[in-house]
Amino acid sequence: MIVPMKKAGIIVQTKDADSAVRTVQRLGILHIEHRKAPKGKSVTFLQEEISFFENAIKIISDETAKGGCVPQDFKEPKDHSFISHHIVDLNKRIIQLEEYSRTLMQTIEQYEPWEDFDPDIIHSLAEKNIYIRLYQILPAEMNKLPDGIIVNTIARKNGVNFCVIVTRGKTEIPFKEIQPPKMSLGKMKAKLSEESLVIKSIRNEIIRHFSFRDSLIQVKKGLEEELEFKEALSGMGEEGTLSYITGYIPDTASAALLKTAKEQKWGIILSKPTDEDNVPTLLKNPKWISIINPVFKLIEVVPGYRELDISLWFLVFFSIFFGMLIGDAGDGAVFFLLTLFANLKFGKKVKNKSIFTLFYILSGCAVIWGVLSGTFFGQEWLAPYIKPLWPALRDDKYVQTICFLLGAIHLSIGHSWRAILKAPSLEFLSDIGWVFILWGAFFLARFLILGYNFVSFAKWFFIIGIVLVLFFTKPSKNILKTVGTGTGTLLLNFVNSFTDVVSYIRLFAVGLATVAVADAFNKMAMDVGFGSVTSGFITAFVLILGHSLNVVLGPMSVLVHGVRLNVLEFCSHADIKWSGIEYKPLQERSK
Repeated sequence: MIVPMKKAGIIVQTKDADSAVRTVQRLGILHIEHRKAPKGKSVTFLQEEISFFENAIKIISDETAKGGCVPQDFKEPKDHSFISHHIVDLNKRIIQLEEYSRTLMQTIEQYEPWEDFDPDIIHSLAEKNIYIRLYQILPAEMNKLPDGIIVNTIARKNGVNFCVIVTRGKTEIPFKEIQPPKMSLGKMKAKLSEESLVIKSIRNEIIRHFSFRDSLIQVKKGLEEELEFKEALSGMGEEGTLSYITGYIPDTASAALLKTAKEQKWGIILSKPTDEDNVPTLLKNPKWISIINPVFKLIEVVPGYRELDISLWFLVFFSIFFGMLIGDAGDGAVFFLLTLFANLKFGKKVKNKSIFTLFYILSGCAVIWGVLSGTFFGQEWLAPYIKPLWPALRDDKYVQTICFLLGAIHLSIGHSWRAILKAPSLEFLSDIGWVFILWGAFFLARFLILGYNFVSFAKWFFIIGIVLVLFFTKPSKNILKTVGTGTGTLLLNFVNSFTDVVSYIRLFAVGLATVAVADAFNKMAMDVGFGSVTSGFITAFVLILGHSLNVVLGPMSVLVHGVRLNVLEFCSHADIKWSGIEYKPLQERSK
C-alpha cells in the first residue's frame, strides 16, 4: 500500500540551522522539499568531487573487466580524493594517446603505398633545387604529365598509381600534390608501438587501484550524504532571523518528529498534504508482495501519491504472464537452476534477497505451464511418450480464449478498484459500466477473431455499460452536460477497451513462437542425428544453440510484453499514470 504522508515544517533560529539539519538527518524521516534552489561553493565542490569519484570507480571497473592482474597488497590510500583525481587524469591520458594513435595509424595507412622514406631528405634536396613530390594519379591520366621529369610508380592501389615525381626546379604538375609526412614511416610505426606500450602501462597503473574500489565507493556515499545535507541547508527558507525546512514524513513518524522538535525547541507544523503538493510515494507491503519491487526499480516507475499501489496485482499477473510467455518447463527449469546458482554464489553479498524469491516463483510458473501443456524443450519430440496434463492447452483457439479471458479479468480489476474508491459517489457506476463493456468486448473478440457464436446476453453488457458511462462519468443536475461528458469519454475509450482485451493475445503468440523455435531446432538436430562422433557434436551444438536462444530471448519477451500489459493496458484502466517520486528522506546512509 501507499503509506499516508504528513507535510512537515520545522522552524529554527538561523544560527541553529546547521545543527537542526544534522539532527533531521540523523532522524532520517523527512523527505526534503527545498524552499529555494540549493547552491553555494560547498554544494558545487561536493558535486564535482562526487563526479570524480563516480568516474574513477567506473574507470577502474571498466579497465579491470578488460583483463589484467589485480594486486592484493596495495596499502589503503590516505587521500581518496587525490586517488580519484589521479585515476581520472590517467584515463584522460589514455584517451589522448588513443586519439593520437588513431591519427598515426591513419597517417601510416595513407603513406604506406609510397613505402618508407625520410622526409628530411626531401626537404634538404629541395634546398638544392631538386624537388621530390608525391602524387596519386589515375593510369589513364599519366600521359598528362609534362616531359623532362622523372616518374616512378611505387604502387598501384584501388586503381590509382602512387607516384614519386623528381624534377629540377619547381616544374608545374597538373595534379594535386600530396604533402610528405613529418616523419618517416619507420618512425611512425615505432612511435605507434611506443604509444601502445605507454597505454598498456597506464592501464596497468589504473588496474593496480582496483583494490581501492570498495573504499572509493564508501567515500563517495559519504560525500553524497554530505551533499544532501548541504543542499538541505542551503535550500532552507529564511525570514529575518529564522530559517525553516519543509518536507514530508510518513504519518506513523509524526510522533517521533514531534518528540524531537520538543527536545530541540523547534517550531513545528504538521498538516495534511493538499492536492497541489508534490508528495513523495512510499510503498509498504508484506514481504511476499514486496518481492515485485525489483521489477519496479528495473523499469523505473513509481505510482503517484494519490494513485493506486498495484504491487499485488502486478505480482500475480506478471507471474502468470511469465509462465505463458516462456511456456516451456525445460526453460523454466533452466531459469530456476540459474537463480539457484546466483543465490548460492552471490546471496551473501546481496542485502535484498527478494530478487531470488521472485525468480524462483517466475521459474515455477513457467515449469507449471510447461507441465500442463506438455512442453519440455519443445513439444513434438515428447508426443510419443508424454501427453499434456491439460490437453486443451494444445488447442490454439482455446489458449487464445484464455488470453482474452485474462485480459477481461485483469482490466476489470482496474475499473472495479476505481469504483470502490469512488463510492459512495455516483461516479463509481461509470467504472462498473466499463467492466460491463470489457466483458462485452471479451465475447466480441471470441466472435470476430476466434469464430465462436456471439452469445445473445453479451449485447446487454454493452447496453448496460454504455448507459452507465453516459450518465455517471460526471453526473450533474444539467443532463445535457452529463450526457455530453459521458459521450466524449465513451467515444475516446470504447474502441480502446476492445483492442486492450485483444492485445492479451500476445501471450499466446509469443508462447507459440517459443515452442516453434524449440521444435524447429529439435528437428534440425534430429535430421543430423548421432550416427557418428562428428554428427553427434553437430547435433548437440544445434540443440544447445536453439534452446539457449529461447533462454536468452524469453526474459526479453517478458520485459516487452509481460511488463507492458501491467504498466500500460492495466494501468490505463486503473487510471495510474506513474507520476510519483520516490520517498527519499534525508538520512545517514553511509554508516
